[in-house]
Amino acid sequence: MAINFKDAVGLHADALQLRAQRTRILASNIANENTPGYSAQDIDFKESLARVEAELSGEPILDGDGETKFRVPYHPSGDGNTVEIGVEQAAFSQNATDFATSLTFINMKLRGLAKAINGQ
Repeated sequence: MAINFKDAVGLHADALQLRAQRTRILASNIANENTPGYSAQDIDFKESLARVEAELSGEPILDGDGETKFRVPYHPSGDGNTVEIGVEQAAFSQNATDFATSLTFINMKLRGLAKAINGQ
């Protein structure tokens, strides 16, 4: 009997891919903190994951486009840059924690499968 690892780990694999994508976007925002006219971006993780889930189950996608969105600044700068370093660092930190959590869930699932295969 073959093991389908996609079924075994569930959405956590897709969540990791989305978290990695979000990490790249947030890192880009932080790197461009002093670039005049740069517009900070982000993805709506919940919307994107729901979109992936709907695509996998074959359901119609009703709302949202699942794409990168521009961030609206709390305190706009004079040079048109919308990066607020505190906001970006907090989002990056939270995303890193969430990435580690998804990775832990995958690790636990795979350990469970290994135990089941070994008959423990």
